[in-house]
Amino acid sequence: MTGGGEPAGPAPSLFLAAAAEARKNRRMPVLSYREALNQAMREEMARDDRVFLLGEEVGQYNGAYKVSQGLLKEFGPWRVVDSPISELGFAGLGVGAAIAGLRPIIEFMTWNFALLAYDQIVNNAAKMRSMSGGQLTCPVVFRGAQGAAHQLASQHSQVFENIYAYIPGLKVAVPATPRDAKGLLKTAIRDEDPVVFMESEVLYGSKGEVEEGELLIPFGQAEIVRDGGDVTIVAWQKMRFVALKAAELLEQEGIHACVIDPRTLRPFDLPAVLGSVARTHRCVIVEEGWPWMGSGAQLADAVQRHAFDDLDAPVLRVTGRDVPMPYAKPLEHEVLPTPERVVEACKNVLYRT
Repeated sequence: MTGGGEPAGPAPSLFLAAAAEARKNRRMPVLSYREALNQAMREEMARDDRVFLLGEEVGQYNGAYKVSQGLLKEFGPWRVVDSPISELGFAGLGVGAAIAGLRPIIEFMTWNFALLAYDQIVNNAAKMRSMSGGQLTCPVVFRGAQGAAHQLASQHSQVFENIYAYIPGLKVAVPATPRDAKGLLKTAIRDEDPVVFMESEVLYGSKGEVEEGELLIPFGQAEIVRDGGDVTIVAWQKMRFVALKAAELLEQEGIHACVIDPRTLRPFDLPAVLGSVARTHRCVIVEEGWPWMGSGAQLADAVQRHAFDDLDAPVLRVTGRDVPMPYAKPLEHEVLPTPERVVEACKNVLYRT
């Protein structure tokens, strides 16, 4: 995590106003999350002929989730390459291509299958710069879908952002909106080091405004999605929307929640969180993943170390339940964080239960 120390700069409300004003003056077509990812790759492939896409079904089938729609036709089979079902093999090919000077985008059909490629991502890509004494960089993007969808059971519903955020040498992006999907992916493709880009399976069809043309969102820059002075809620990707729904419910009871989406877990915009906690004095962290050793645990540790004097209550976490994801729909609902569980946690830190 970056940061520590006291945050500085204008209040969150001023950030929101400035961002809204900047976007108001630009054309803002509405795109789906998958279309935004597709646009990011198309623009980067057109801009830089070193960029290519490799993975299962990315060419002829246009991607398992249609994220690579039309790219084979536009850029040809040398730059949009269908691979066998061999995650370790094509992830390694991407690492080799990156250190040879190309800019590979490696698509995993799902991050659940990328466990087979973990050695290449962690032992080779992440450590290339360090183990070569800075002589080699590894500008590769590993991207694909993750998280629970709709009754896909335990082997296809996992959230693995934490096991990559744990690794030095990797950057980890977790976009929640179409705008963030495009802006963060373009930034990832231009990064000189390996990036793990986690997409939410259930957000591919979600829609939102996205600027046309160049859009780069820096890593390590959180978005204050909703301002409020009573409690800080930190949530990313799918949980951003759970947190926003919880904030609406809290508002009905006169409780004003500030919702922060970090957008990248490594680097992490800790100053943005500390700045909000300095005003609200309370913090709730919401994540889809399992509770033990999660990113939320790391963040709770950081908040309590750097903002101990600001806190009026312990930092609380709302996480997925500590079990493999069940298949049955009612049980799946029970496992995932809900707005009601977030509301309960917020009331606990406000001592209003």
